[in-house]
Amino acid sequence: MGMMPCCEKVGLKKGPWTPEEDNKLVAYVQKHGHGNWNSVPAKAGLRRCGKSCRLRWINHLKPDIKRGNFSFSEDRTIIQLHALLGNK
Repeated sequence: MGMMPCCEKVGLKKGPWTPEEDNKLVAYVQKHGHGNWNSVPAKAGLRRCGKSCRLRWINHLKPDIKRGNFSFSEDRTIIQLHALLGNK
């Protein structure tokens, strides 16, 4: 008998995040930092698992995420590295 997956725990919400949930998570992390992601949902007032909060922050809400296309120099670097290293 193994551990129960984190999002299968009773009472946790699954599915798309609402703007209200995003706002709660952003406000909490900006004020307190993330610390232990498993404790963030309860302290921030969210009915999500810690893994879900961590992934939402890292992939969507973190302020320093760079979005959009690669710059010309980034594109050139990728092509040069691919020519040098191939598909490793």
